[in-house]
Order: sequence, then C-alpha cells, then structure tokens
Amino acid sequence: MLLIGNGHLITRQKENAFIENGAVAIDGKTIKEVGQTKDLKAKYPEADFIDAKGGVIMPGFINMHNHIYSTFARGLSINGYNPKNFMDILEGQWFKIDSEMNNHTTLQSGRVSYLESIKNGVTTMFDHQASYGEVSGSLEQLSNAADEMGIRTCLCYEVSDRNGVKPAEEAIEENVRFINAAKARKDDMQKAMMGMHAAFTVSDETFEKARKVTPSDIGFHIHVAEDIADVKDSLHKYNKPIVNRLYDLDILGSKSMLGHCIYINPHEMKLIKDTDTMVVTNPESNMGNAVGCPPIIRMFNEFNIMCGLGTDGYTQDITESYKVGNIIHKHHLADPTVAWAEIPAMLFDNNAAMANRYFDTKLGVLEPDAAGDVIIVDYHAATPMNESNFNSHILFGMNGANVTDTIVAGDVRMRNREVVGIDQEEVYASAREEAVKLWNRINK
Repeated sequence: MLLIGNGHLITRQKENAFIENGAVAIDGKTIKEVGQTKDLKAKYPEADFIDAKGGVIMPGFINMHNHIYSTFARGLSINGYNPKNFMDILEGQWFKIDSEMNNHTTLQSGRVSYLESIKNGVTTMFDHQASYGEVSGSLEQLSNAADEMGIRTCLCYEVSDRNGVKPAEEAIEENVRFINAAKARKDDMQKAMMGMHAAFTVSDETFEKARKVTPSDIGFHIHVAEDIADVKDSLHKYNKPIVNRLYDLDILGSKSMLGHCIYINPHEMKLIKDTDTMVVTNPESNMGNAVGCPPIIRMFNEFNIMCGLGTDGYTQDITESYKVGNIIHKHHLADPTVAWAEIPAMLFDNNAAMANRYFDTKLGVLEPDAAGDVIIVDYHAATPMNESNFNSHILFGMNGANVTDTIVAGDVRMRNREVVGIDQEEVYASAREEAVKLWNRINK
C-alpha cells in the first residue's frame, strides 16, 4: 500500500473537495481511502509513505488532444519555410515532418512525450498520430513507449487522403489493428479511437471505409474547422458545413471527439450537442497558428456541449493551456468575467468525464475505487488556500515544473523530480540523435 500525505489535498469530489493536511491511500492500482494524514497514517502504519511536505496533492492531469509526432519540431528550421497562413503551416511544416517519420522516429518521439508528460503531472494522454513515412506499426511504437513510461494513453492514427488512396487505407488498417490490440489488454492503460486528420483532406469514400470497419463502441478523433479553409472546402465540395457532413457520414456520437471547432455555426453546435459528441479546445495552438479563437465558451454555456482541454502538441504541460485558455477568451470577448469557471471545468471535470468514455477506472478524482493517479506539486501558498479558491492557486501559482511526484495506477513514476526506472539522459540522447536524422531527411 502507498500513502501520500502531509499536503493540501484536492480530491475533486463534489463534496469534500479539499482536505487540509490530507492524505490518499492507494492499494494496488486504485485508491483505498482519503482523509486526514494523521488518521490514515494510524490506520495504515505499514504503508509506504510519501511526504508532500506541505505541498499540494491532487489527481493527475489529463490531456485530451495531443500530437506526439510534433516532438522533433522543437528547434527545427525547414528550408524555404515562410508560412503566410494555416495551410502553409500544414503543408510547409507538419506534412513534411510526418512524411519523413519512420517507426524508430515515432518510438523516440513517444518516449520523450510520455516522459515529459510524467514530469509535468500528466497521467493520461489522448494522442493523434501521423507518420506517413511509415504507417504500419506506428501505434505499436507509441504503445511501447507508453508502457515503458507507465502512462495511460488513448491512441489513434490520422487517416488522410493527402498522400493518396493506398496510404489512407493503410492508415485505416493501422487504426483497426491497434483498436483490436487495445481491446485485448486487460490493464485499462491503453485505449484506441479511429483517427481522421481533418474533413478537407478526407473524402466521403475514405470516411465510409473507416466507418465500415470501426466498431460501434469506438469513436472518431478528428480536427474540425481549425481554419476557415476547412469550412470553405466543405461548402464548395459538399454544399454543407463540416459538422453537417460528419453527421451525414455517421461520424458524430458520444465516443467521437472534435478538435478545435473554431469556425462552426449554432446549427452545428446543436448537432454536436444532440449527438453528445465531445469537443476539445487547444488555446495555445490556436494562438500560435493564428487561426482564431473558438466559440468554446458559447458551446459550454449555451449548448452544454461536453468540452475539454488539450495541448495539440504545443506542450506537455497542460497548465499552460489552462493559463492561456483563461485569458484568450477574456481578450477575444472583451469580457473579464468569462473563462474563470468554464476553463477549469473543462480541464478538471470534463477531461475526466471524456476520458472515462474510454477508460473504465474512474479518473480525475481522489476517492475510493478511483484510479491511483496522483501528483504532488511543490507549491506553498502565500495566501489562504481552501475549497473555494484552489483553482485560482493552480492558475496563478503552479505549472508543470512544480510537479515533484507522479503516481500512475498506483505505481510511482516520478519521485522527488526523478523519473523512476528510466534513464532520462539516454532518452534525451536517443531523441537528439533521431532528431538530426529526421531533420536531414526533411531538408535533403
């Protein structure tokens, strides 16, 4: 048994959400009990004790939309790359990167991304893979990396017609293969979705091929209306908005997740709500790509859509997305009252609810039988911290670098900022070596 105590305990329970000098007892892969440190130490005297030393103990973070393959874009300079818009960014950078990714590159990118997730307190990650340099077996590489680092993950491969019919079919097959592999696991650590790139790079025929082989309990993970060009493409080719097209193709549903949704109209929002489809917003990425600010506050408040938060490959530190999400909507709407409640609800409540549409073990809360996914944050408040304001303390006082300990499914993955059982220097050295090879292929 593991006991983590002597900290400000944020449980995320609807009642008893905050315990001063609290502790959490983990038995096996799940939580046994939460309470006062003194009480649980007396009750479980033989438990291995991790001392939070007055810091904050809380559930591990969940990242609902990421791109592991973006790992090696850090520091990359591409010959002739001078983007003027989002389509230039896709074609000049991301499509070039993924076209040169082989399985070894994918493995090394996964090792770094999952390692840095652990270091930033992210215990569950939903990823959207692209590696058209080598499609087959790529999700297995990410699965191996996730197992090595001991993190929960839900994987998919982005199907696209941008490289032709055969690669698109190979991408569908890769999704199906991993869907079957994930279903065969019994540990509730890895799940799968059917990944699609974006509507403007996927034909109706390819959507129908994917739909035909996707099990009924598996949804689609797809980018939607990230740029106005996506909207124009749908209207021009299909004479309908993107979400309407996805509805007609039977892509929407409670297991499906739409990334971004920046340029959608109220009718599309209603379709998303009526089909109980999920939406993930990625504020840092949207600002970085200069694609606009999504109407996520309206989706959340007016349409009651299940909206979550992701990083879109921009970072492994989702507290950054929390901070940017808090200010981008205030700036965009010129309203200082918005985003205070909506963004933390997406990150802390909805991300867990969305993830639990796939994972069986209850996530995002510290309570009996919930996942033993716990982090300790080295944060000592300069002002009172209590049940009514702990989100504000996270927003303004913490970031991923403050995480000292990360426990996933009851296993200690990082202790006192040292990742357990992993040679970090080897991981980063191997990544740097692989990055040079990838960069040379891109700029050949």
